[in-house]
Amino acid sequence: MFPCVLPESRKKRQREPYQLPAGRHGLSRQFVVSNQRERILAAVADVCSSAGYVAMSVEDIVVTSGVSRRTFYDNFRGKEDVYLAAFDAVTAQLLERVGTAFAEADGLVAKTRAALATFLDFIADEPTFADMCIVEVMAAGPKAVERRNRTMTAFAEMIEQAAAAELPKSKLPPSLTAETLVGGIYEVVYSRVLQGRGDELPALLPDLLFSVLLPYVGRETAASLLKNERRRAKPRAAKQSAPSDS
Repeated sequence: MFPCVLPESRKKRQREPYQLPAGRHGLSRQFVVSNQRERILAAVADVCSSAGYVAMSVEDIVVTSGVSRRTFYDNFRGKEDVYLAAFDAVTAQLLERVGTAFAEADGLVAKTRAALATFLDFIADEPTFADMCIVEVMAAGPKAVERRNRTMTAFAEMIEQAAAAELPKSKLPPSLTAETLVGGIYEVVYSRVLQGRGDELPALLPDLLFSVLLPYVGRETAASLLKNERRRAKPRAAKQSAPSDS
């Protein structure tokens, strides 16, 4: 994942540890270009999270990343172009993590749980990326929204794949079901991230898992899973709320 760079004002600042040394440094051109690009993409996430896409400017990104305007335009055409690149970088990492969790689990229930838990943990652990990809994407234009829709489609296809592999065709709900469920989860996540409550998302796993599995496994099985998930969640919640020994 590209490194996070906290946004600051536009005033000149000292060289940060992640920035390359000035002058001759013996680093390869490929390394320098990669480092500069990663810093730019990190800056997009930081500035977009703190200021919003509409207010974000190329100057903000340049100052936050510590690169020159020339370097920026050597890599990107402008604000929309660099936002889309940053969005693609983050969602690629997210899809890789969720896809790996999905592939390593066995069966519809386990696969769905693993993928959903990984997604919720990622959003909770990466609030800057969550702001950029969940909230600000709606202000970033039709190309960004199209990318968001493709990501949601990928999640829906995972659910459909797991269900088709386990359930007889006669037991499968309408094909629109998975897409509808993913859309509902997105709205739940969007509202929490918008309110700065993204850290609460992992605790919603039991209820969201129930909602996703209900059309596929039936109410009785889904309710049993919900009960078990809530029981599993209690020790974790108690541990997190316990006072520190230090």
